[in-house]
Amino acid sequence: MRQPSVNRARVATVSLALVVAAGAAACGPKDNDAKGAGGDSKPRKGGTLTVLNANPQEDFDPARLYTSGGGNVPSLVFRTLTTRNRENGAAGAKVVPDLATDTGRPNKDATVWTYTLKKGLKYEDGTPITSADIKYGIERSFAAELSGGAPYLRDWLIGGADYQGPYKDKKGLDSIETPDDLTLVFHLNKPEGEFPYLATQTQFTPVPKAKDNGTKYEEHPISSGPYKVVKNENDGERLILERNTHWSASTDDERKAYPDKIDVRSGLDSSVINQRLSASQGADASAVTTDTNLGPAELAKVTGDKELASRVGTGHFGYTNYIAFNPKVKPFDDPKVRQAISYAIDRTSVINAAGGSSLAEAATTYLPNQKSFGYTPYDHFPAGASGNPAKAKELLKEAGHQNGLTVTLTHSNDKDFETSPEIATAIQDALKKAGITVKLQGLESNDYKDKIHGAKTEPGFFLAHWGADWPSGGPFLAPIFDGRQIVKDGANFNTGFLDDKAVNTEIDAINKLTDLDEAAQRWGALDKKIGEQALTVPLFHPVYKRLYGKDIKNIVISDWTGVLDISQVAVK
Repeated sequence: MRQPSVNRARVATVSLALVVAAGAAACGPKDNDAKGAGGDSKPRKGGTLTVLNANPQEDFDPARLYTSGGGNVPSLVFRTLTTRNRENGAAGAKVVPDLATDTGRPNKDATVWTYTLKKGLKYEDGTPITSADIKYGIERSFAAELSGGAPYLRDWLIGGADYQGPYKDKKGLDSIETPDDLTLVFHLNKPEGEFPYLATQTQFTPVPKAKDNGTKYEEHPISSGPYKVVKNENDGERLILERNTHWSASTDDERKAYPDKIDVRSGLDSSVINQRLSASQGADASAVTTDTNLGPAELAKVTGDKELASRVGTGHFGYTNYIAFNPKVKPFDDPKVRQAISYAIDRTSVINAAGGSSLAEAATTYLPNQKSFGYTPYDHFPAGASGNPAKAKELLKEAGHQNGLTVTLTHSNDKDFETSPEIATAIQDALKKAGITVKLQGLESNDYKDKIHGAKTEPGFFLAHWGADWPSGGPFLAPIFDGRQIVKDGANFNTGFLDDKAVNTEIDAINKLTDLDEAAQRWGALDKKIGEQALTVPLFHPVYKRLYGKDIKNIVISDWTGVLDISQVAVK
């Protein structure tokens, strides 16, 4: 899973992001001909954009980054074969060309993908970008010392599972061909219609072999984007970016690159970030955050202030918070027990525990409620807004628990409004009305992650969440419900240990589709079918609210990342 609020990790146990546009600030302007926040004038080039973040931009090497759509700060420096469409809302969930002339040309069964690079592409030193550089950039992401990026290339490319990277194997990957300086051909070991989405990951960034200095490359990666790194302090705690004069807007339809300089300052407390953005004094007037949301208390304060409320970006990222069941643990091996809990859930109290309806939307589907995922409405176990304890008791009686049931719910002690004690307590109170006594087991963050992602240690009943690596049902459903992705020794995300031949076959069939709209419909239908098994109880999809400085213009928040896109931002 990848989410935009943090700069690395695939886990379904991290939190926070942002999406669709709602309200004046959220439905922000596009391109040069629209008005931005902070005045009626059109966005212009110049000035310094300050980024105030809690998390440092660690491992600033394209091989090591795990981002959705190329990330936010990273995509200012690293261009990739394809990228996300920098538009508001649903239009922003589309994949578009970046370094390539199109989003890729598949063969008949989507096992071979061909790309042609645009002409005139250059690095920050003026040297041309070639297909061999992109091949090398991908190959170095296989090196053990540069691990951390998305795992798909290792799974999808022929020979990828055994390849150790160019430092150990100078021969390279035969499955990536470069017949000339502008052409790349990828040979996959299985059909993958969503390869254009994968090509947005930073592993597809060109890296000139002559400039590669291994683990030190992150200190000054060679830019292919509109900005270059001039300072990287304390492993990404302070990043200063300035213009790459060899970047040409004529080859880049997506990045606006308005500011002359971008100053990224991290390691800040979230309350300090919001306080500084609220005050908007000095350089903070031209500041944004890419990883810090407004909490319930802060949001209440902001809502009561017209000026501050006009500076809040609202968004949704493809993300679901849910209850997970382990059917190998009694009594959750009985579908009727799982269904009873599904009926008993009081989503109103859960949403209140998550910060209220401004920060969370009730979920009855596992897939996020966005078109690009294939969202198909269903509610197999209708609990209404506040639960259906009568139906839950009826099912428990059928399951032989007429005198009720005692279970343990495992959650994290992190105050994240997602898998935290507040959510667990809301569930405990709701299930009590159905005759289910819930004992709470709160664990510290690392212990929680280790326990719920270990096939041998996974509890029977716990809180979890999942976010998308790109806006499609594929990276959402496959890791959780494809039986072939069950990991017995290591991090396992198929929490229900579902290994259903029909589900696996349908996943393979959808993966062959290169028509992404058709694929989305199939993902939605599969979600509805899997939902009948009550292996999860979807609780809510988060809504994200982020402040920005009073002199920030051109607010664009897409359904891909859900966060303010700093490649579009201008400063007054």
